[in-house]
Amino acid sequence: MRGALHYREKARRFLTILCPIFITQLALTATGFCDTVMSGHISEQDLAGVAVGANLFMPFFGSFLGIISVLTPILSQLYGAGRTERIVFVVRQGFYWSLLLAAFFLLAGVLFVPFILDGLQLEPKVERVAAGYLAGIAPGIVPIFLAGVLRNLIDAHGHTHLTMMITLVTVPINVAANYVFMYGAFGIPAFGGMGAGIGSSVAFFLNFMLNILVVSRLEPFCSYRVFSHVSRPSPAEWRHALALGIPIGSTMFCEMSIFSAVGLFMTVYGTVVVAAHQAAMNFTTMIYMIPLSASMTLTILVGFEIGAKRSGAAREYIRLGRLLTFLFEGSIALLLVPFRAEIAQLYTTSPEVQEMLEVFLLYAVFLQLSDALDAPLQGALRGYKDVHATFLLAVFSYWIIGLPLGFLFANYGGLGPYGYWVSLISGVAIGAIALMARLRHVQRRYA
Repeated sequence: MRGALHYREKARRFLTILCPIFITQLALTATGFCDTVMSGHISEQDLAGVAVGANLFMPFFGSFLGIISVLTPILSQLYGAGRTERIVFVVRQGFYWSLLLAAFFLLAGVLFVPFILDGLQLEPKVERVAAGYLAGIAPGIVPIFLAGVLRNLIDAHGHTHLTMMITLVTVPINVAANYVFMYGAFGIPAFGGMGAGIGSSVAFFLNFMLNILVVSRLEPFCSYRVFSHVSRPSPAEWRHALALGIPIGSTMFCEMSIFSAVGLFMTVYGTVVVAAHQAAMNFTTMIYMIPLSASMTLTILVGFEIGAKRSGAAREYIRLGRLLTFLFEGSIALLLVPFRAEIAQLYTTSPEVQEMLEVFLLYAVFLQLSDALDAPLQGALRGYKDVHATFLLAVFSYWIIGLPLGFLFANYGGLGPYGYWVSLISGVAIGAIALMARLRHVQRRYA
């Protein structure tokens, strides 16, 4: 990347980086969708087992990848400052501490998953499928964590189209591997729901190999010669990276876990409410890929400009990113209101579920608009490497304010299940206001 001089050029660069990230995120959500559909065609127990396994796996998996994502702002700032040798050192050290994270992740799974599954009191077959799914995906943890280091190196240079191409190659292979291992083919026995975990492991290995290929063969990455020799471990560098990365991962866990908590609270209202809520959350999650992609784009661009000591350009990117994100989300929200009945019909044929889903989708409009304000601010602050305050604000807005507020609205305010959607909207909106104040404080340091 080079410093953009004109606002139009900045907008073009922003969209050039954002679009591949957005496509990548959509492709990743498609994998979860295929796991669900394919397991559902085996049996209800396989569907439930894969769902339980995925719900246990994803919040922690996403949080650990969030820790590794600290390399994006670190490397983008170094790239903007032209510190090539330092980039190589940080990447090589990233391999070491990401391996430690992978070992910790796997050890925690071995120690705690059996007790968690036992405590859920599932049907025996559902428990076996959930345990099998997690066992099947476990071999892929080390390669996907190492791939995360290389992916952040690629993204930090603004080459997000390469990450997109890797994802677009691995997702279809993941689906094909799912078919082979879930249903049985080419002499391989059918593993049922467990096969979804094995298919993901195959895709994780392939993702790692493709990232190695890109970094070792394509410019500017091959000039770094990341794999030319092994560097001596530097615990001091590990502490520096993890001190920034753990708050990022913890923030992501706060965000993902509150949605899981709300889903659990919905179970007291019956099957119709749970089905409508899950469908609405699925739709909202897909739309959230826009502000999430904008957030990741701002982390790259702000980090690059701050590293190059162009704080004014960083401010312009932030204003541009926030404006474009709100326009995108606002446009979708305007379409969602008149077409919510058609959207509900895509998810279910049950009139009762459709009726409730349409109401949930109205709440989803306000959640989308809150996300459009909140997510870009998080990405901008990560670009400045300001992550500790973001974590504390996430805990405050989601768990101290949002969820208790939802419990009060649901149980004492007469809103029932809709009260929890009010809590989600309130938590994200309060977080956006707090992040706005924090961003202004951080920007004054670079004025």
